[in-house]
Amino acid sequence: MSQPTLATTHAPRIVSLLPSVTEIVVALGLGEHLVARSHQCDFPPQVTHLPALSRSRIAPGGSAREIHQRVGEVLQQGLAMYEVDAARLQALAPHYILSQTQCAICAVTPGDLQSALAAWPAATPRPQVVSVEPADLAEVFEVIRHLGRVLQVPERGERVAATLAARISALARRTAGLARPSVVALEWTDPLIAAGNWVPELIECAGGRCVLGTRGEESPALPFAELEAADPDVIVITPCGFTLADGIAELELLARQPQWAGLRAVRDRRVYVVDGVHYFNRPGPRLVESAEILAEILHPQACDFGHRDKVWIPATPWLPRAA
Repeated sequence: MSQPTLATTHAPRIVSLLPSVTEIVVALGLGEHLVARSHQCDFPPQVTHLPALSRSRIAPGGSAREIHQRVGEVLQQGLAMYEVDAARLQALAPHYILSQTQCAICAVTPGDLQSALAAWPAATPRPQVVSVEPADLAEVFEVIRHLGRVLQVPERGERVAATLAARISALARRTAGLARPSVVALEWTDPLIAAGNWVPELIECAGGRCVLGTRGEESPALPFAELEAADPDVIVITPCGFTLADGIAELELLARQPQWAGLRAVRDRRVYVVDGVHYFNRPGPRLVESAEILAEILHPQACDFGHRDKVWIPATPWLPRAA
């Protein structure tokens, strides 16, 4: 990550094109300086009044398989996944544009901004583009500190990162010594993708043992036979960009797999669905809440943070009946 090079006024104008970074900017106390967002940025709720400068080429709705196919079609055409409103972006004259380089499918990247920046008006100072790409929890906390430095509030960045890290550590201490069930977190359901990056750490600090995902590494696609071979104690379904209702719909498709009913987690009724829009898949402040969700799922007798039935639910009503 490069050090800040842009001299800004006392009131920086910030465009955030990544939901997790929008949440970080607000956590740093700079929400009032946001002048625009991406179409995906929806938290905290007050950011939704800002103009949305991006749109996806993928039609909304549909199953995981249908979305996967649409993504493949766009990529096959050599198109960017997102379009950015260049004219409006230029008119806003931001000092900073915040983006990411982690996943061209999930959110706007600097590549999606190329045409807008190439045609930047000569009379308007060019904004500083800041891209992030955290791979694990330590890097998520470093992104927070880095953005604090870039946006000229370094003390706030240090404080926010330290507070979140302390909450994660406190949760790990709370679950230490408890039984550690094996857990698979599914980031996508068709094809199956096991959550990697920071999710294995969340599972571990919540008192579980992650299988089929590796800390700091990209989320791996896997054949159903690999899930069957792992046969975890617990399955958490948290598909990226899917609401609770979307996740429940995916359960019906998983149930069509002949091996599904025989999995230990299904037999023991230990399958859960989580809001994948706002939790697990946004590397920002609410990863702490994501870890709390897992702790509630894995150790309900020891952990209750009030998330159940709000952002996660047991999948029991949608599982095949026991023979």
